[in-house]
Amino acid sequence: MSKQEIENGKVRVFALGGVGEIGKNMYGIEVDEDIIVVDAGLMFPDDDMLGVDIVIPDVSYLVENEERVKGIILTHGHEDHIGGLSYVLKKINVPVYGTKLTLGLVEEKLKEAGILKETTLRLIDSNSRVKLGKTPVSFFRTSHSIPDCVGVCIETSQGAVVHTGDFKFDQTPVDGKHAEIGKMAAIGQKGVLCLLSDSTNAERPGTTKSEAEVGIGIKDVFARTSGRLIVTSFASNVHRLQQVIQATAAANRKLSIVGKSMVRVITIASKLGYLKMPKDLVIDIDEVNRYKPEQVVILTTGSQGEPMSALTRMARGAHRHITITENDTVIIAASAIPGNEKSVSSVIDQLHRIGADVVYGSQAVHASGHGSQEELKLMLNLMKPKYFLPIHGEIRMQHAHRDLGMNVGIKPERIYIVEKGEVVEFSNNQARRAGKVPSGHVLIDGLGVGDVGNIVLRDRRLLSKDGILVVVVTLNKKTSTIVSGPNIISRGFVYVRESEALLDQSNELVSSILQKCVTENVSEWSSLKSNIREGLSRFLFEKTKRRPMILPIIMEV
Repeated sequence: MSKQEIENGKVRVFALGGVGEIGKNMYGIEVDEDIIVVDAGLMFPDDDMLGVDIVIPDVSYLVENEERVKGIILTHGHEDHIGGLSYVLKKINVPVYGTKLTLGLVEEKLKEAGILKETTLRLIDSNSRVKLGKTPVSFFRTSHSIPDCVGVCIETSQGAVVHTGDFKFDQTPVDGKHAEIGKMAAIGQKGVLCLLSDSTNAERPGTTKSEAEVGIGIKDVFARTSGRLIVTSFASNVHRLQQVIQATAAANRKLSIVGKSMVRVITIASKLGYLKMPKDLVIDIDEVNRYKPEQVVILTTGSQGEPMSALTRMARGAHRHITITENDTVIIAASAIPGNEKSVSSVIDQLHRIGADVVYGSQAVHASGHGSQEELKLMLNLMKPKYFLPIHGEIRMQHAHRDLGMNVGIKPERIYIVEKGEVVEFSNNQARRAGKVPSGHVLIDGLGVGDVGNIVLRDRRLLSKDGILVVVVTLNKKTSTIVSGPNIISRGFVYVRESEALLDQSNELVSSILQKCVTENVSEWSSLKSNIREGLSRFLFEKTKRRPMILPIIMEV
């Protein structure tokens, strides 16, 4: 490719997830022929996604263009940025770039998925400079609630495309590693074509408090508590875990760690040197009852009220080792992810019902990992982007971030609020919307990836709403008469013993529908079934105002 062609080359930016939603972050940047992917996250299902375990982005566009995809860059190790990676790599085998802790967490996931050996993992840090295809990429350190976070600077002939990753400007970070503001300013000075920036807290005025303040709050609770302490947090919030470890050691207590994901993260972070764990601090869960309550801290999963998490089971009295009592203090050192508020409230209510002292929310034991309005404006002023794409947040957050962009002097026509799949194309230093690439949700249920779609979800919703009626009939093929049945089986529609009259009437109706079909020489199975379904559905709606799923089964002898 000649220099002239490169200078006139196009840069295209799109999101496969992470816009108009919380989670599932995945962004594509096309520089000439190279496609660079930033992050590959998952999202937890909405309430209407019945039975679904997790949701990942649709990567069919990347699969179609696999030979052009030069790598996946991971900004940090949170699930909403790395959780979909093992599923994506099964479809496109490309190199993965990440910092030491991020790759440590990724290795564990790839090992579980059985694809670690065939995956190329490339270690980077904030000072690395790499080439993905022909495209130079550099990095800058950011502060967040997990160590080893980076922003990404992708250099193009028209200027840099910068992805901030998740960030806040923490002046007293727990690990002493500050965000590289000087490097950000230098990138801005050189010229930023387009900035993709984290919108999570765009509606929150001021600045986000430092993680160090949370440490003080946790220590205060430890100091005033005489009984047993149970602390829950995000397993991946390594800085918060470090604060709990320090507070436990300072209070001369022992620490027991409960929950598979918590144990995994602490093991990996300790091995890689991101967690400092005093010797002999940790005891096994089986040993907890050998110590007095005032000598113990239990660090557990369950900050989001997940039904099968350790904290939820403790609150229900269903945990094998720990039962929460009125003498315990529970610290919920996390905030509810949007959509999880109901389940978190339910666990807090359950803990209060037991009589435990619950410390949560605004009570100095949580700080967001995302910058508030003043920090978002600082990032915009450092980068001075020509064009701005608010990402990583729901639509209202993206719009709030757009307003902040206008406040610092970016022209409204240079700010693009994008939907999933929408492409913004830059050529000759001008931007325009340039169609869409395939995008959407891929639902994962058990071992099935993408086999639960809209039709299956619709059926599940119907079943959960009004139940199902199965109508079984056996016909004589030669004489076209009913040999046995109709038998009606009800599940989730009505209680059979109390609705015998209704089901008898339904039986008679099905018999008359079949008789009418025989008289009119209708013998096609599909016609018989649709006649039964329509007639019975109309009758049941008149009688009950419900619409159960009706499943006719016709057998011939």
